[in-house]
Amino acid sequence: MYTLSNSNLLVILAAGLLLVLLWQLRGLLLLLMIAVILASTLAPIINAAQKLKIPRWLAVILVYLALIAIVTGAGLFIGPTVFEQIKLLAGKLPSYLDVLQSLAEKLVVRLGMTEPEIFDLINQIFDIHALTAWGFRSSRELLLRSYGVTLDIIGGVLGVLLVLLFSGYMLSASDKLIKGLVSLFPQPWEDRLAAQVIPVSQRMGGYIQGRILVSTILSIVITLGLKLLGISELAVGLGVIAGVTNLIPFFGPVLGSSPALIVAIAQGGWTFLWVFLLFVIIQNVETYVLDPLLVGNSVKVPPLYQLLAVLGGAKVLGIIGALIVPPWVAGASVLLKNLYLKPKLLAEETADKN
Repeated sequence: MYTLSNSNLLVILAAGLLLVLLWQLRGLLLLLMIAVILASTLAPIINAAQKLKIPRWLAVILVYLALIAIVTGAGLFIGPTVFEQIKLLAGKLPSYLDVLQSLAEKLVVRLGMTEPEIFDLINQIFDIHALTAWGFRSSRELLLRSYGVTLDIIGGVLGVLLVLLFSGYMLSASDKLIKGLVSLFPQPWEDRLAAQVIPVSQRMGGYIQGRILVSTILSIVITLGLKLLGISELAVGLGVIAGVTNLIPFFGPVLGSSPALIVAIAQGGWTFLWVFLLFVIIQNVETYVLDPLLVGNSVKVPPLYQLLAVLGGAKVLGIIGALIVPPWVAGASVLLKNLYLKPKLLAEETADKN
């Protein structure tokens, strides 16, 4: 019969205490996860500036000031327009839903389905109060699923400052930080882990860089396309919605296209068909051109694992998780490949030769 020794009991107890501690610090850990992603995204710019003989600490400050200036400038430039158009869209939503309800009722009559239960179901589907309540419940659930961190920390100025501070320190003192962390492990793992820092950073940063670039391109193209198709009064707001939601893989494009399609249906005529074709073309260009070119080559994670990362992240951490878990999975795939799969394959080939 196997019995636990005192040392094993101490290890189990220490592991349990560590898990409890990590749970209590989950908010801080989430901020650190975001900071690592931000640092990985900005690392190529910092490295390029350092090659120009600019001190690393000064490069970090300049890059962060430029980043803040770009975000602030973009907010001031298009922020009011986006806000007004989204407000206009929300105000017109009841009339859009009335049009959709009327079209749905005409369709079921043409199909010969005149049972009262069907019309009651249509009324429930397009009930603006029910839809609003459902949307509020769903959004609230996603936010609360983030352990309250999204509302209490990340959603505030303090969270943004902490992320900038953590990521800035990681970038400015990366060598010392890496040496300190890997020194906790015995040889040869110390050298092996140190060698993986750059590949992991490149994989995580490449993922975010690619997604931001693809989403920006799609936002601009969708805005211009909707203006050409006659939805100019809402084009900027709908384009921004599509671009932001596109940051979430797989589900983002569907979420982003829904508001524009609702508006197009309500306008009638050929508008819906042209808007639908616009999003179909854009989605295919993204899937077969932009994603493989700007995201796929840097991520190298099978689509199934990316999908599981999005679903798992959203389940555990809400919207924040859907955004930050995929790049961490991309980084973890580097460790899995370089520290386990390659040595395993090499050992198998050596054994076959012997």
